[in-house]
Amino acid sequence: MKKAIKLANPRGFCAGVDRAIDIVNKALDIYGAPVYVKHEVVHNKVVVNDLKNRGAIFVEDIDEIPDNSLVIFSAHGVSRSVEETTKSRDLNYFDATCPLVTKVHVEVIKHAKAGRDIILIGHEGHPEVEGTMGRHINKKSSSIYLVQSEKDAKTLKVNNQDEIAVVTQTTLSVDETKDIIKILKARFPNMITPKKDDICYATQNRQDAVKQLALESDFMIVVGSSNSSNSNRLKELAEKCGCKSALIDEFHDLNLEELKKYSNISITAGASAPESKVKEITNSLAKHIGAKTIEHGEDNENIFFKLPPGLR
Repeated sequence: MKKAIKLANPRGFCAGVDRAIDIVNKALDIYGAPVYVKHEVVHNKVVVNDLKNRGAIFVEDIDEIPDNSLVIFSAHGVSRSVEETTKSRDLNYFDATCPLVTKVHVEVIKHAKAGRDIILIGHEGHPEVEGTMGRHINKKSSSIYLVQSEKDAKTLKVNNQDEIAVVTQTTLSVDETKDIIKILKARFPNMITPKKDDICYATQNRQDAVKQLALESDFMIVVGSSNSSNSNRLKELAEKCGCKSALIDEFHDLNLEELKKYSNISITAGASAPESKVKEITNSLAKHIGAKTIEHGEDNENIFFKLPPGLR
């Protein structure tokens, strides 16, 4: 019987990533190179290198950007101070922040204005977390706390446990986040939770697809970069389901000798991984091991985010 490689659906680019990449490409088309981008526009080496080759320059500090330049904020969002610095220097800019991240920023501002303490569930050092923490205002009557784990949730001390709200990074493990919120809710019964989960639809859908496919797989390949939060969560989830997994950018990252041990191999991709790379890796692997490819599940995502005025 011929071996088969099963491809997860949905996989790869989400609407926020599509929009962010389109913003950089459109800016390059209209205004020409160079275009400066605050942080990697999305966390994927292949995408970033392609944009560099077109004339995008990625920086970590606005001070690195020359006067009279065009700036783009990454899909992860930026702090209020970064936006204010950009405006104070009269730099032209486009905001590629994912609208679902902006939704979390709005929640933080709303709760801070109401004088509530805010708990942010997320990963320290991630640019989305830095941007969201940096949207906190009204620090005299409101504090913001970062919780990364169940242990943090159990030991967190807050100033005002009666007036408190929780928000989350958009690319977390759905199951782990639910467990953390359950602990926090038990400790702070009055805690306000988002009306709709902050974890984005694409993160949820890709994790659900991995859960299903992992039950039928011995080994799962996750196409994505090591600094991609949502890609790492897919790898971790596959392994929690008892399926060995590898996170790769390129076909040559695979241990082909190890893969010979497995008869049921599957492939998924993080929300910042391009489909062209998924196909390249899939075709190379299928040829190497003599396998056919099978699409698993359905991709029913039809969400689209508009480009900002000036790039439409």
